[in-house]
Amino acid sequence: MANKRDLKKAIRYACGDIAGECIFAENTIEGTDVAAWDQIILDVALLQEEAVNRVSVSFDKVPRDFENKKEYNKARRTYFKAVEKALAEYMRTETEQVVAAMNALVPKAKK
Repeated sequence: MANKRDLKKAIRYACGDIAGECIFAENTIEGTDVAAWDQIILDVALLQEEAVNRVSVSFDKVPRDFENKKEYNKARRTYFKAVEKALAEYMRTETEQVVAAMNALVPKAKK
């Protein structure tokens, strides 16, 4: 698993960028539903909070639960890989939903 601090920063930056795009679109696109954009920004804030909370996990075993240090390290590494994979999948699906909602609010271009 990546450094927890760096992972939390990356989540905050990504969510901040998405919220910034919403604010930009809300203020520049004529005739958009401001309340809907605000709801998306709120959803992004909740996504950020949940994702950061999911990063803050710890391995619940101790080295004495295993026969040797090698088995402990292997189990710990496997645990954190599973956590990282679940977090990545969560972020991917939630971000796709937010982007779909954003795209639905953008008016279609006239030809």
